[in-house]
Amino acid sequence: MQALVTAQWLHDHLRDENIIIADCRFSLNDPQAGEQAYQEDHIPGAFYFHLNRDLSGPKAEHGGRHPLPRVEDLAELLSRVGVGNDTIVIAYDDQEMSMAGRLWWLLRYLGHEKTAVLDGGYAAWKRAGYEVTKELPVATPASFVPNVQADMLVDVQTVKERASNTVLLDSRAGERYRGEQETIDAKAGHIPGARHFFYKDNLSPDLTMQSVDKLQERIAPFADKEIIVYCGSGVTACTNLLAMHAAGRTDAKLYPGSWSDWISYPENPIATGDE
Repeated sequence: MQALVTAQWLHDHLRDENIIIADCRFSLNDPQAGEQAYQEDHIPGAFYFHLNRDLSGPKAEHGGRHPLPRVEDLAELLSRVGVGNDTIVIAYDDQEMSMAGRLWWLLRYLGHEKTAVLDGGYAAWKRAGYEVTKELPVATPASFVPNVQADMLVDVQTVKERASNTVLLDSRAGERYRGEQETIDAKAGHIPGARHFFYKDNLSPDLTMQSVDKLQERIAPFADKEIIVYCGSGVTACTNLLAMHAAGRTDAKLYPGSWSDWISYPENPIATGDE
């Protein structure tokens, strides 16, 4: 399935029996804001997925700010809201497709490729004038059986020992990458050798994804390299992975713990400035 669907496509398929819609709106600054917004209005039939509660696991000494959820927990949640192995899942948010991208990546990690993100998020849906509701959907439980794709991710040791033909891409804003400003994590800077690849640069002014040609142009310098992507905690990096997938590059890997995991090891080196 294509990585992105338009608001028109979702509108046309809104009542299909084999589609589940996931509202993933979330604000790092106000963890309850996304769920409150969902309760006020959402796409008809959408179920809410909370980044901290549903799309992340418990925090520990290592693993970053948003560790991956346990496979069993996520599979149980998906089953509860009606996602089976043949169900199409369409995710949306209002955070540059990063929260929805996190669910999209997690589903693919669990072996479920029938998933896509609403291009442009909830704003694109409302801009098109389509129906919204505050009515909460009633779930028809299904059975989701995961088939974990372990090769989609890497851990801190793999990042340290990456081959010379592997490019490491930092998805964060330039000032965080360069170590000039850090308002979230305990230390500023980036993983030595990483190149800056800001996730928002994939987007057009209306926050839909840029054209395939432009996305392919962005990743062209890495055509002959393996790609590992990270960010602060493995969330906004998913917008980069989504863009790469849309451009035909489907083999890029995620470092889920990302910068917040890297700095949890005092011995790990830190770089600042441009590379």
